[in-house]
Amino acid sequence: MLEKTEKRHRIKKETFLQGVLVLMVSQVLIKILGLVQTLYLTNRKGFGDTGNAIYMGGYQIYALLLSISSIGIPNAISKLVSEKLAIGDKEGAHRVFKIAIFTFGVIGMAGTLLLFFSADVVSRLWLGIPESKVTLMILSPGVFFVAISSVFRGYFNGRAQMSATANAQTFEQFWKTLLTIVFVELAVVLTSTNTVYMAAAATAATSMAIIFSFIYLYKYYIKERQFISTKNDITVKRDNRTFKAIVKSILWISIPISLSAILSSLNKIVDSTTVVNILSPILGETVAKTRYGILSAKVDILVALPLAFNVAFATALVPAISAANAKRDTITINKRISFSILVSILIGLPCTVGMFMYAKEILLLLFPFASDGGVLLAIMSFTIIITLVEQTINGVLQGFGKVKTPVVALTIGIVAKIIANVVLIPIEGIYENGAAIGSIVGHGISLIIVYAVLRKTVKLDFSLIRLSIKPILATLIMAGCSYGVFVFVKSFIGIRISTIIAIIIAVIVFAIAVVILKIFSKEEIEMLPKGDKVYSVLKKLHLYS
Repeated sequence: MLEKTEKRHRIKKETFLQGVLVLMVSQVLIKILGLVQTLYLTNRKGFGDTGNAIYMGGYQIYALLLSISSIGIPNAISKLVSEKLAIGDKEGAHRVFKIAIFTFGVIGMAGTLLLFFSADVVSRLWLGIPESKVTLMILSPGVFFVAISSVFRGYFNGRAQMSATANAQTFEQFWKTLLTIVFVELAVVLTSTNTVYMAAAATAATSMAIIFSFIYLYKYYIKERQFISTKNDITVKRDNRTFKAIVKSILWISIPISLSAILSSLNKIVDSTTVVNILSPILGETVAKTRYGILSAKVDILVALPLAFNVAFATALVPAISAANAKRDTITINKRISFSILVSILIGLPCTVGMFMYAKEILLLLFPFASDGGVLLAIMSFTIIITLVEQTINGVLQGFGKVKTPVVALTIGIVAKIIANVVLIPIEGIYENGAAIGSIVGHGISLIIVYAVLRKTVKLDFSLIRLSIKPILATLIMAGCSYGVFVFVKSFIGIRISTIIAIIIAVIVFAIAVVILKIFSKEEIEMLPKGDKVYSVLKKLHLYS
């Protein structure tokens, strides 16, 4: 019986790249569904930028507490579980999971109570948006459910079953988008298009979706539990540490990782406090909230879209590097790090350049009735490439156990951003654009620090030509072809259709340039699902020898 369950278990495991692709597809779907939700809310009469300010102002505070109880937890648990499984300690891996459920259940409940009872103070004194009080109260139960769900996700990630996390997150976003539309439309009917109640309805949809996601993960665990072996082989030494010692071990890793996530959320909270509070005396409260709504609900969402592709690498790298490091497998470590950083660059460069070139056109395409923010989006686009590489390196460092380094780097970056925001936002002609410049400065400083530590941590065989010159050349080719097509066709088919065509051309040209320039090695192509067949086709086309 044990042999059958172990066979089933091996079949369910995913390779590093399979896990990455599963998470990547999931993140893309999540971002698309999230964009649909944003498009609906922003373009919905009675909601718009003002409604987004109320909704997103409360959501950023929720995201901060969410970071404490959840975002750092999956990586911490996946790291501990993967290390145990790498040395055959199945019993120890499952024990970590059970203790983590109890520990973060308590922490999650504390976060829920804190958010609920401090909603009034936070909305008035911190955000400067009193209407967000109801939003915060409605969101508060989600902190507990996400804390528990994140332990399940971390456990399955550590077992190389990324599909559990991917499915749960996609499931949550689907219901969040669907219920947002349903609940907001009900609020419109019941309250005669009251913006505050519409924002509260959208928030209620988020809480419901979080609970649905928890139910999915719990049912998945119950179903799979019979196939998960938790007994060690005779040759494997049992982990005899006490409950207290394991809790300490979990917190020792999860707290710094959570702090990294908190600091990332603080980037947005810095904007939510500085933009509204600094611009209100200058432009008036209504205009200030509208400017913040443009930044938080349109620009930030669009800039975050490329991150969906890269989150998969950052998530999968933690258990992958941890397991390889536990077995002292330096070859695997180097291959996965160099490949992940290369892909991050290949995602980030074209997205940065493309969003910079077509900032105004993209906003007009997606938000035809609220298209302000072109300059802001163009400036903010430079954070894409910086954040992507920073995100990947943070995942690598966390996998090596250097969980404090990203915290230090992000803290220094946050301080730099605060200074930049305070100095630049009050300047006439800059205003909210100062927040975008502050983000570039903050993430740039953080990236420099984590990269320096990475180079000291592991000896990497980085090729300057492959990681910088070739990607830049491919991006320039893409930009030239895409813009040429855009200028040619916009004169007779309109800007919106021309933008779509230009973006499609950009994607195609960049993909061709990557192949022609041979940015990926033969081995890296073969690492992909059905990579042998892909390489065979490229060889027949004489693109690879």
